[in-house]
Amino acid sequence: MPAQFTMRSVTLSDVDTVADHRARMFQDMGEVPAEAFDDLRMKSRDRLQEMIARGEYVGWLTVLTNDPQTVVGGAGIQLREVLPHPLSRGGQWIGVARGRHAIVINVFTEPAWRRQGVAILLIRQIIDWARNEHLDRLVLHASNAGRALYEGLGFVATNEMRFEGD
Repeated sequence: MPAQFTMRSVTLSDVDTVADHRARMFQDMGEVPAEAFDDLRMKSRDRLQEMIARGEYVGWLTVLTNDPQTVVGGAGIQLREVLPHPLSRGGQWIGVARGRHAIVINVFTEPAWRRQGVAILLIRQIIDWARNEHLDRLVLHASNAGRALYEGLGFVATNEMRFEGD
């Protein structure tokens, strides 16, 4: 990790920062109109508070080493349990997965600190954590701007589809 950055775990006292990052992430992608920003931020705050308390959300913040109150980025995972399923990598059968999954969410870097490796540090932290926790699957939904970064760290496109009917 570059000496100018320090990583720390998210706590309940960080819920406002994480909720703000989440709303700003969607705002940057053009997915939330200005009039809905505060509603998204507050609803995210309430849910994050519950999820952090239950251990369903695990996150990290990157701060400046010489100014630990200045948060330059953050990311987290939402844990989810699914039914056991076949587990393979690169087409090779590994066994039966226990069904411990996580989805990467809330990847956000403050605009002044973008393109300086903050997101890479955060995603590497998440990958290391997922390996240590022996998760069966780690997934994310990539924005167009983030796709190359995730592919460079080993993420691959899958066959996931989303229902958008009535």
